[in-house]
Amino acid sequence: MQKTYSGSLKGQFLMAMPALADPNFYQTVTCICEHNQEGAMGVVVNRVHSSLTAKDIFEELNIEYAPATESIPVHIGGPVHIGEVFILHGPPFDWEACLMITPSLGMSNTKDILQSIAVHRGPEAFIIALGCAGWGPGQLEHEIKENAWLTFPIFEENIFEMPVELRWEEAVKKMGIDPALLSNTSGHA
Repeated sequence: MQKTYSGSLKGQFLMAMPALADPNFYQTVTCICEHNQEGAMGVVVNRVHSSLTAKDIFEELNIEYAPATESIPVHIGGPVHIGEVFILHGPPFDWEACLMITPSLGMSNTKDILQSIAVHRGPEAFIIALGCAGWGPGQLEHEIKENAWLTFPIFEENIFEMPVELRWEEAVKKMGIDPALLSNTSGHA
């Protein structure tokens, strides 16, 4: 039995601070799917591929699809494993491999969920992403101490309902912070 990691940020959003210069993460909102002693893994929820849609993924994987599903947007989940599909979703959670993030949010990356989404039998709420974000042991904790990220508990409406371009600002506002007032420097007392 795996020991619980007391410092886990699983089930949290990471919002990039304005000073985070890495273009992969500028003003991103990342859903942390797993965080333990070995590191952390998440999916960026507010970046969409400009030229890819679900049709491209379905065709690449030889999945039959309903015409209405071909225009589902594909998110840029992060700079790691960019050829792999990650699906953040609400219920149901009975896919071949579903990692529960919160009691109402899961992450799956198996063909069965894609096949169901392709014919309108998948979860009602979902996003499809290519790639993910990853951090080695202690890396995410260090970046947070260096003022690269804000953290806040996941709220599903940010992932599934809000327009993509508003997700960072709305996540920061949900913390009670005016995004325009965020500083690029950290304070150390």
